[in-house]
Amino acid sequence: MFDVFGSVKGLLKLDSVCIDNNVFRLHYKATVIILIAFSLLVTSRQYIGDPIDCIVDEIPSNVMDTYCWIYSTFTIPDRTGVVGKDIVQPGVSSHVAGEDNVKYHKYYQWVCFTLFFQAILFYVPRYLWKTWEGGRIKMLALDLNCPVANDECKSDRRKLLVEYFATNLHTQNFYAFRFFFCEVLNFVNVVGQIYFMDFFLDGEFTTYGADVVKFTEMEPEERIDPMSRVFPKVTKCTFHKYGASGTVQRFDGLCVLPLNIVNEKIYVFLWFWFIALSILSGLSLAYRLAVIAGPKLRLLLLRARSRISPHNQIETIAKNCQIGDWFVLYQLGKNIDPLVYKQLVSDLAEKFQGKGSV
Repeated sequence: MFDVFGSVKGLLKLDSVCIDNNVFRLHYKATVIILIAFSLLVTSRQYIGDPIDCIVDEIPSNVMDTYCWIYSTFTIPDRTGVVGKDIVQPGVSSHVAGEDNVKYHKYYQWVCFTLFFQAILFYVPRYLWKTWEGGRIKMLALDLNCPVANDECKSDRRKLLVEYFATNLHTQNFYAFRFFFCEVLNFVNVVGQIYFMDFFLDGEFTTYGADVVKFTEMEPEERIDPMSRVFPKVTKCTFHKYGASGTVQRFDGLCVLPLNIVNEKIYVFLWFWFIALSILSGLSLAYRLAVIAGPKLRLLLLRARSRISPHNQIETIAKNCQIGDWFVLYQLGKNIDPLVYKQLVSDLAEKFQGKGSV
């Protein structure tokens, strides 16, 4: 198991400097790790075995396995009854070609690739923000997040920061709005991926988790497992070949899909995870809109970030700062020592008071 997931452990490393927020990290770190781990899991034959095993008379099993894997298997959703008496498995029964409603299952060839592709999409907003951010917060917070730095060094860094804010006042809005744009991308991405998985699973994903919850609450005799409907463990496959006289012979085979035991659990988890993540991302966007539109909210947040600073100093800074200046100062508060941050706030307030209202 360590060999399979050992390559993912590098993604668990936390950054020394925080340039985003917790909801943002759920997208590019937690979700990316989950998707890559699932992608590796479905390719691990030592835990699952062969992804498909088919049984049919007169056709070599390895030929049938390869054929059915490439050309897909199918079930007949209308065929229900008592397993072992009326039917072999749910959806597996005799049928007439062209007359019965047949559902083909070919997604299983692509599960590992789609999971990895989804992980890449979740990392795109992070990549964009990291590129646009350019290490600004890390450079500004240099030595101020180190508890063993001497007072003279910290004092010099604070002076540089005060001069930086005074020189770049009202010029950092574009920096902040690029981060806000990446937050919008996160929300669009997670909602879009819900519909992408719905398309991938032939319209079954949007209600999949809710159907599974309903299934657990039903009486045993009334249950029709939605996981078996979306991810059947036993399916059919039809093989055609020429007989000795040149006529086309049709062979119906049964195929066992062990991989679907894992797939059904993966997609139940992903349903709940993506729904929760989309709700959190939507709330985060609502919060961000309130921050952009509400100077009073920015003042309250700055007070919360610098709790040990006098309120009058915070008000002086908030009055002189636009959204970009506030955003940079707020991000710095996450990365430097609280006592140093208190002194920085004091120096900034003194600087603004000395210059008068900007």
